[in-house]
Amino acid sequence: MSLINVPEGMNVVAQIMEKTLKNGMIVEVYLVKTQRQYEAALFVERHYKPGPPIPRPTDNPTESAAYWMGVRPSVGLTQEEGDNILAEVNVQNKLHHCNFVDKWGTVEE
Repeated sequence: MSLINVPEGMNVVAQIMEKTLKNGMIVEVYLVKTQRQYEAALFVERHYKPGPPIPRPTDNPTESAAYWMGVRPSVGLTQEEGDNILAEVNVQNKLHHCNFVDKWGTVEE
């Protein structure tokens, strides 16, 4: 089964994690390579969901949701899941001498 709606210029490298949400939906996070860096990409039921290139901390962390990824829907990640995703992205960028830049959510003037 292949991934759906992968943006042009994004190459899927490897799966970082998979989990089933309480509603039964399957969420996967993949390590992807863009033109300039390695990032994490969220897929819900095999469909790409846009959002930040790495997990973002929640405003009010709980045991079940310390980080989030994606927009519409946004998916909560535990501290361990978020830390593992961040570590994988950081290791690959350092290993391949990529300078990670996170511009998601900023307005370019």
